[in-house]
Amino acid sequence: MPIFKYKARSEDGSLIEGVLEAKSEADLAHTLLGKGLHLVLVEQNDEKKKTKQFSFGKVPLVEKMIFTKNLAVMIGAGLSLTKALDVLSEQAKNPKFKKIIKSISSDIQKGEQLAKSMAKHKKTFPDIYVSMVKVGETAGNLKEVLNSLAIQMKKDHDIVSRVRGALMYPAIILIAMLIVGTLMMVVVVPSLASTFEDVGAELPASTQFIISFSEFLTNFWYVAIAFVVFLVWFLRFLLKTEGGKKFFDKILLKSPIFGNLSRQLNSARFSRMLSTLVDSGVPIVDSLNILSNTLSNYFFAQSVKNAAKDIQKGKQLNESLAVYKDVYPPLVIQMVQVGEETGALTEIMSQLADFYEEEVDNVTKSLSTIIEPILMIIIGVAVGFFAISMITPMYSVLNNV
Repeated sequence: MPIFKYKARSEDGSLIEGVLEAKSEADLAHTLLGKGLHLVLVEQNDEKKKTKQFSFGKVPLVEKMIFTKNLAVMIGAGLSLTKALDVLSEQAKNPKFKKIIKSISSDIQKGEQLAKSMAKHKKTFPDIYVSMVKVGETAGNLKEVLNSLAIQMKKDHDIVSRVRGALMYPAIILIAMLIVGTLMMVVVVPSLASTFEDVGAELPASTQFIISFSEFLTNFWYVAIAFVVFLVWFLRFLLKTEGGKKFFDKILLKSPIFGNLSRQLNSARFSRMLSTLVDSGVPIVDSLNILSNTLSNYFFAQSVKNAAKDIQKGKQLNESLAVYKDVYPPLVIQMVQVGEETGALTEIMSQLADFYEEEVDNVTKSLSTIIEPILMIIIGVAVGFFAISMITPMYSVLNNV
């Protein structure tokens, strides 16, 4: 049934505002009349439409992290939830996030729970966030749960930022190499090709290839740009499909440099999130199902999803994960087994997360040193191929003189 905002006057003449669910405006008026209220103004509150306007784009993780931490502080200081949300909506820098917080505050004023309202904005508040808030509301320890969420979000942000920062250097080098290579093809090669043609030099196959490619870029540059745009779009499209994600994640796990880093990164996130969820009171099966929608690597997500099913059948978590020896480092399976046997799974998973976060930090610090020789080889091969292809015809011309 639709929800209506209304203004009505009581028998003593005072104006009353409210929100009520009714089949129609006539039904609303009849309901209010039964309460001794006379309908003055009515407006339909289209919640579906309001929810839809928040369904696009992303709110930065840093802003959500600050929001979560500040909300915990305000609740701990004794502020009401609606008052805290109103203050945080004013502090929010992101316009979209500001509207979402206001929407949540409005829902709570109508008697809705915080977790239920947050669940309407899944792109901003994922399942892991909503589930923990729901547990906090039920158990009456929302402040502690929000603090745990803020810590988990910060650690997740830090570890991802370190990996991105480590990959920034090689990415810049590759982009610079592509730009320089394109300029060489468009500016330098055409002049050399004209010289070779004037002197009638005999061109080897590699030189002919470079000249043909240069002519293509010069004459059909728009086709090259369209191809690059299409390739980027196609790769992004593939990554959104199950088959494409499975293919690329498999290559990533098998790659010599990034395979181990991917295992450590996903193991750290798996351990940290599982520890946080279970410690907050979320059942192990629900925690694993939430993780299956949170982990970025396809094989880690599938293993966790299958583990949830196995646990429902009576299996131990370590027994289920042991099947995926190519995915998890042996230490993860061993530590999960120890945690289950001792009844200290959350503590051990937290320690395991600390260990792998430190490992990722160490690897990312030396990643540039590891990648630099490979980049030098690639650049050397490219420059050598170009130099030999261009110099060989010149020697041929000199010999004929």
